[in-house]
Amino acid sequence: MTTTPTSPDLTMEAIGRAVTEGRSGAVASARHALLDLWSTIGITGDPLRRCTLAHHMSDLHEDPAEALAWAIRALDAAEAVTEQRVQEHDSELHIAGFYPSLHLNLADNYRRLGSFEAAAKHIDAAREHAPDLPEGPYGDLLRVAIEEAAEAVTRRDTARRVSAPGSTA
Repeated sequence: MTTTPTSPDLTMEAIGRAVTEGRSGAVASARHALLDLWSTIGITGDPLRRCTLAHHMSDLHEDPAEALAWAIRALDAAEAVTEQRVQEHDSELHIAGFYPSLHLNLADNYRRLGSFEAAAKHIDAAREHAPDLPEGPYGDLLRVAIEEAAEAVTRRDTARRVSAPGSTA
């Protein structure tokens, strides 16, 4: 089964380049590129693009309030993404597999802000959706991160997780 879309999605490719740039340490430049793309996509644009961009933008903010705002945008956009749209982009992806990571981001940002009840609700949602994660390293990474975040909620710990995306530890 091919994972190549029928035609290249230049916007998704640009999002991917910005994410790679941010992961390599050029966080400010990556945020700028993603904000430019956000302006182009628009708040009513393609929900897959909005979801993907907002989810990754959340990881590029040290401030948990800013990260939370982007994580909320990502979850809102995911609610509008159809399975058909995801499959058009990549036949190996399923929208259900997005939700564990989306809820993890929300839980972790609420936790970092000291809103432990809201964080616990999103940990529960992440766990509920965890069976939709793929087998292998990516799914394993998220399952571990969900449990790390859950333990931090239980401890009432507001420190950034060492394993969180964008951590500089």
